[in-house]
Amino acid sequence: MQVVAPVSGTSREVSDVPDPVFASGMVGSGLAIDPGTATQTAVAPVTGRLAKLHPHAYLVVTDAGVGVLVHLGIDTVTLRGDGFALLATEDAHVQAGQAVVRWDPAYVAGTGRSPMCAVVVLDARDRAVLAHPTGSTVSAGEPVFDIDC
Repeated sequence: MQVVAPVSGTSREVSDVPDPVFASGMVGSGLAIDPGTATQTAVAPVTGRLAKLHPHAYLVVTDAGVGVLVHLGIDTVTLRGDGFALLATEDAHVQAGQAVVRWDPAYVAGTGRSPMCAVVVLDARDRAVLAHPTGSTVSAGEPVFDIDC
């Protein structure tokens, strides 16, 4: 199953996320994206049900039961939605590449937080996450890694 980039930017190893829980892989396997500073529309990484939706993070669960979490920035929950606008509704069915949240990485950075985005497959211990090479520029909606499920 293909996972697409939820945001545009430079792909990084998940270990580059400046948060020990994501960086250690405790949340799951995947990658990170450094989004730069332009306002962006974050999209669904896979087709499925938008199981959880917050301004700073969302979870899409596929029909096969695979959950892919997108976390827009680090410690952004404390912004309480400032710098973010929801474009979808929780529990909606979304297509990979469909708009979910509009957000402003420059605003996030201006508050002293990292705008680095984590894109991780939850409970990926029993699935191989095959990452494409990191360090390259990716566009929202472009395939970035595959899940063997």
